[in-house]
Amino acid sequence: MEHVRLLIIGSGPAGYTAAIYACRAGLQPVLYEGLQPGGQLTQTTRIDNFPGFPSGVEGFDLMDSMRQQAEQFGCQMRPAACVRSDLSQAPYHLWFDDETELTATSIIIATGASARYLGLESERRYLGSGVSACATCDGFFYRGKVVAVVGGGDTACEEASYLAGLASKVYLIVRKPYLRASRAMQERISGNPKIEVLFEHNTEELVGEGHVQSVRLVRRRGEADESHYSLPLDGFFLAIGHTPNSGVFSPWVKTDAEGYILTEGSGPLTSVPGVFAAGDVADPHYRQAVVAAGSGAKAAIEAERYLAALPG
Repeated sequence: MEHVRLLIIGSGPAGYTAAIYACRAGLQPVLYEGLQPGGQLTQTTRIDNFPGFPSGVEGFDLMDSMRQQAEQFGCQMRPAACVRSDLSQAPYHLWFDDETELTATSIIIATGASARYLGLESERRYLGSGVSACATCDGFFYRGKVVAVVGGGDTACEEASYLAGLASKVYLIVRKPYLRASRAMQERISGNPKIEVLFEHNTEELVGEGHVQSVRLVRRRGEADESHYSLPLDGFFLAIGHTPNSGVFSPWVKTDAEGYILTEGSGPLTSVPGVFAAGDVADPHYRQAVVAAGSGAKAAIEAERYLAALPG
C-alpha cells in the first residue's frame, strides 16, 4: 500500500497554498483536489479584493495560477475525492473515489464548505451572473443597484446591512413571518431605510437575459390569499448558511455543532496529532480567499514542525 508523508486533501486557496509551502519545505506533499479542483472560486467571475491584483482577477485564473505554482515546486496533484478515513491511529488510513487506498503520516484537511442554495435551476444558471453566496466578495459590483438577500438569520441580516452600504436598495426575503436573527441584528435592519424586509416570501425563479434582472416571488405560499409577483433587481444573494465538507473526518476530529472542524486557537491544529485543518472547513466566520490562503500556510508550517519532531 502506498504511504505518503504529507497528504493534502482539497484544493482552493487553502490547499494550494499549503502545497506551495510544503513543497518549498521539502515535504513532497501529495494533494487530492476533490470534486471541484480549485474550489468555489473557480465558479466566481472577477475578484477585486485578493491582494496583488490591482485590476482584479478572474476566480478561475487565480486558482489556476496557484495550482501551477504548487506544481512548479513539485507538488503531485491527483483528481480524486476522499470518501473514507480512519484517523484512529498513525499512520492514518484513507480511501478515495478513484479506488486509491493509502496511509499518511500527516494530513492537511482543506476540503472547504459548500454554500447552501434554494435548489432552483435558474439559481445555478445565474451563478456568477447576478447570483452570489458572498456579499463581502461580490457586493462591490452592485454599487447603486438593487439587490435581494435570502435568509432570516444573523448572517442574512449582516449581509443585508453590508450591502445597504453599497446598493441603492436591499430586499431581505424571509420565508417565515419573523426574523431568526438576534435582537441587535434585527434593530440594525429595522433602522436602515435602504432595507425592506419581505416576510412570508419564497423565491420561485430568477429571470434575466444573461444576467439576473428580476426575481419571481410568492407571498404566503400555500395560503388562500397567496400572491405571485416579479421584483426587478440586479443581484441575488444567498445567506442561508454553509455546510462544511468535513463528514469524512468528523468521526475522528472534533467539530462544532454545524460540522466545522475545531482547531486550537487561531492555528490549524485539530484534536488528532499530525492532522491539520485549513480554509473554510474550519472557518465559520470569514470565508474569504485570502484568509483561507493564510490558514493553508499555517497548516503547512505546523505540518513541517510536526514531521521534523518525529523520531527517525
